[in-house]
Amino acid sequence: MKLRYLYLVFCLIGLLLPYSQFLPWIMEHHALNMPLFIRDLFANRISAFFAMDVIVSAVVLISFIQSEGKRLGMRLLWLPTIGTLLVGVSLGLPLFLYQRQLQLDRVAAQ
Repeated sequence: MKLRYLYLVFCLIGLLLPYSQFLPWIMEHHALNMPLFIRDLFANRISAFFAMDVIVSAVVLISFIQSEGKRLGMRLLWLPTIGTLLVGVSLGLPLFLYQRQLQLDRVAAQ
């Protein structure tokens, strides 16, 4: 299996697993209630640990997407950035790696 296809599989997993928890939470509360979301996100020390880890990882990833993407002359860098903001690193990273692999394959074919 080519690496780029593996990245697409990771994109799918990275979308489905987090949203399998997020969408029922939204349905349970009938909307995206941000104060309640923040309260639940930091409900205890272990959930706060994971929340802070993901927030830092997302900031680092978005910085990497911009710098590496510009270095390689990639287009559509907004896609993995939006994926990171709307889903998380679990979608943004494999989506960026997919786009990056496409760019590297294009350059190698020239």
